[in-house]
Amino acid sequence: MKHEQPIPLSKERRNTMISEIKNYYSNERDEVIGELAAGMLLDFFMDRLAPEIYNQGVYDSHKYIAEAAEDLLSILK
Repeated sequence: MKHEQPIPLSKERRNTMISEIKNYYSNERDEVIGELAAGMLLDFFMDRLAPEIYNQGVYDSHKYIAEAAEDLLSILK
C-alpha cells in the first residue's frame, strides 16, 4: 500500500537516504538490511516523524518572526 509522502523526495534523494539507512545499520548495528527494508523504514519515518519535525519548524519560525516583529514595534513606543 503506497502512502503519499508528506515531504516529496526526488528519486535520487530517496535512493541516497535508503543507502544512508543501509549504511547506518551496517556500521552502527552490524546488521545488513536490503533495499526493501530500508525503503519501508524510510517510509515509516517520513509518515510518522516528518510531519512532527515540519510542524516544529513552522512553530519555531512563527515564534522567531513574532519576536522580531515585537522588537520592531518596540521602537515606535
